[in-house]
Amino acid sequence: MEGLVLSDDTPAFLPPFLNVARSISGRRWLARGGCERTALALSQSRGLPEAVGRALAARGITLDGVDTYLAPTLKALLPDPSIVADMDIAASRLASAVTSGEIVCVWGDYDVDGATSSALLFRYLAAVAKPPRFYIPDRITEGYGPNTPALLKLHKGGVRLIVTVDCGTTAYEPLAAAADVGLDVIVIDHHSAEAALPQAYAVVNPNRLDDKSGLGALCAAGVVFLTVVALNRELRRLGWFRTRPEPDLMSWLDLVALGTVCDVVPLVGLNRALVTQGLKVMARRANPGLAALADVAGANGPPEAYHAGYVLGPRVNAGGRVGASDLGTRLLSTDDPQEARAIALRLDELNGERRQIESVVLEAAFELVAGREPPPLVFVAGADWHPGVIGIVASRLVERLKRPACVVSLVNGVGKGSGRSVKGVDLGAAVIAARQAGLLTHGGGHRMAAGFTVPAERLAELIEFLTGRVNDQLGGVPPVASLELDGALSVGGATAELAGVLGRLAPFGNGNAEPRFAVTDARVVRADIVGTGHIRCILTGAEGGRLKAIAFRAADSDLGRALLSTAGRPLHLAGAIRVDSWNGAVNTQLVIDDAAWPV
Repeated sequence: MEGLVLSDDTPAFLPPFLNVARSISGRRWLARGGCERTALALSQSRGLPEAVGRALAARGITLDGVDTYLAPTLKALLPDPSIVADMDIAASRLASAVTSGEIVCVWGDYDVDGATSSALLFRYLAAVAKPPRFYIPDRITEGYGPNTPALLKLHKGGVRLIVTVDCGTTAYEPLAAAADVGLDVIVIDHHSAEAALPQAYAVVNPNRLDDKSGLGALCAAGVVFLTVVALNRELRRLGWFRTRPEPDLMSWLDLVALGTVCDVVPLVGLNRALVTQGLKVMARRANPGLAALADVAGANGPPEAYHAGYVLGPRVNAGGRVGASDLGTRLLSTDDPQEARAIALRLDELNGERRQIESVVLEAAFELVAGREPPPLVFVAGADWHPGVIGIVASRLVERLKRPACVVSLVNGVGKGSGRSVKGVDLGAAVIAARQAGLLTHGGGHRMAAGFTVPAERLAELIEFLTGRVNDQLGGVPPVASLELDGALSVGGATAELAGVLGRLAPFGNGNAEPRFAVTDARVVRADIVGTGHIRCILTGAEGGRLKAIAFRAADSDLGRALLSTAGRPLHLAGAIRVDSWNGAVNTQLVIDDAAWPV
């Protein structure tokens, strides 16, 4: 949740920035922290605007780390994969499978991180030997992760090694059943782990409790990439590439970037390098599936994190949510442009269906929580809600109510649930604790997201249990919605030069928020509604000057109504300063997140 701060010493007790204790959108404005001396040193040593120096300091960037931050490279940030627990064991077993021609199956998840992870490992194994099989379970009939019947069927069909990606860490019973018949399973995952690990040949997960790598922020696609690096090194050591070409691992970073952005892991350190370099690879359009999907979605121009997270990602996800679970993996692993085009069109169609289904469930969910102060954990359940959209609905509840949220679909006495969290609440740990307490049939996740299966008769107990865990983590202090800002600018100070330099701090996302500033004492010269409820404005300041601005999807909000009816009154406007290029002209635009009347 961008700008949501949850702890007992912020934000309710910190002085509001510009005296904005409650904005038009109901948020408390806070100055983003950072050492002023470091900010000044950064701006002076690198010739950066002072506002950029403040933004860098607020993100913990020092003089020693600024160059790597502004130009993140894998050469500087990629670690030795062997620091991850079980990595060398997994690489050795995979290398043996490659050199001996074993039948390998990649078992993936149906979300974007699972699809990119599956496609990445599929592409690597196909490049060095022969294509593996892949298996993506059906969300409705099989659910998340490995299941015993499918594992045994794959073994009966000749598979001797299964690699689970983005799943498997808590699949105790299915992996024990696989071991009983002599089926080797390597788990490559990033979800929260327990002290006990499943019975697997190797468990490569930087979030294992005994893992010392410090790479727990990686998504599954990032962990798979490290595994591919380790496997490639092992095959090189064995002489496998003496008579065959060695693949270019960097050519698949577009998949890693897509998975990293869509799984909303922190864009810091290695993740920042993977996304920065991966977006460059994505721009080359070498992956037929990604190219076809971008064309279908109308994503023109150089790809950014926004396109990965809000244009491509939802369409890849649509197959697993309301269509065929394997469509995302098939799209990203095919080299046939015609097949890629057909799958991309189908995913785009399914994404439209997903939006319609989501709208119905979302309306029902909001009705259940309307008219009352939200509790520490928002928990809603409905009969026959489509399980493919409950995760998205949980995200929408978090955005609206500023609370962690769980949404459950009840079918035939069983609840399939999905939860999304906020900063300061480890929802995955709470769900794992609920499973250990015997309240859940299945359950797991990570800090910001979790999934679970609960018998309907235990729903009330689960709500009480999870609410208590969340309340404990919050210290009993109700969450306070806030917006963190990097400083204040006049209308004239929001220049195209500043916007261009701020763009060097990208990619933006979780852990690396896009810099936001308050443009103070701005007057709205003109405001009108454009597109699907956007408010377009022209601003001026006390010293003159003009600045374009837009508030997306704000027409029906308090913010939109204020912008349309200022009657010449000055406003403080908070948002991101971006370059706006149109018909060859380069201007600046403020993307408005919030506004406040000066005090």
